[in-house]
Amino acid sequence: MGGFEPALSPDYGYVILVFIASIFLLQWLGFRVGKARKMYEVKYPRMYIEPTSHVFNCIQRAHQNTLESYPLFLVLMLLGGILYPKLSAFCGVLWIAARVVYAIGYYTGDPERRKYGAFGYIGLLILLGCNVILALKLLGVMRA
Repeated sequence: MGGFEPALSPDYGYVILVFIASIFLLQWLGFRVGKARKMYEVKYPRMYIEPTSHVFNCIQRAHQNTLESYPLFLVLMLLGGILYPKLSAFCGVLWIAARVVYAIGYYTGDPERRKYGAFGYIGLLILLGCNVILALKLLGVMRA
């Protein structure tokens, strides 16, 4: 085939540790939603309350938005880490840190403050590049 046969580097352990850290991020966000449900008396199965500018909705959206982007993040980091484990782990930490900043900004009740976490897209773009390079090397288009 292309002649490139990647093997997992011991450094891939960093990628796995960041994956584990991301689980703690999701748990923290979910805990915050549960706490807000009690505080604002939002009973299941309701997802949001009116008015839409309510603080509970912002807390819920911070969690929901992270869950929406989580599969993309995981795939990009886990695959990108095959070829670039340290860079991928760093990008994963960057994404996690950005999600924390995003959530804290959103928790203020001012949705505009969530934008402070936009720097996480830098990590995702780098991870996307790692995946493109991995694919091209596997296809033999780029040399190992």
